[in-house]
Amino acid sequence: MLVLSRQRDETIMIGDDIEITVVDIRGDKVRLGITAPTRIAVHRKEVYEAIKAENQRASQITGADLSQLPSPGPMKRPRTPGIAPGAKLAPAPITPAPAPPQIRPGDAKTA
Repeated sequence: MLVLSRQRDETIMIGDDIEITVVDIRGDKVRLGITAPTRIAVHRKEVYEAIKAENQRASQITGADLSQLPSPGPMKRPRTPGIAPGAKLAPAPITPAPAPPQIRPGDAKTA
């Protein structure tokens, strides 16, 4: 295990994509901010263990277990309010995007 010391507002990098920042320290509690790509799941360990256990239980479900589940009944198509069932709908018209404003010399403001 690598052990690093950090103070408030200091960051640790893991690879190129993950930053862990010490946000706050109060007594024996440390608050960490984690910036990571959305493809990487970030969980507290107890949540991770619960997810892992649930996935393990779900992977062991058999066909007999599934037959005990209640039937969902017939599938119904969601109804759009104000439109009669079976009505034919015309395609929505395509509206072109507005042209960007033209910038002429002298229009730019300097800071």
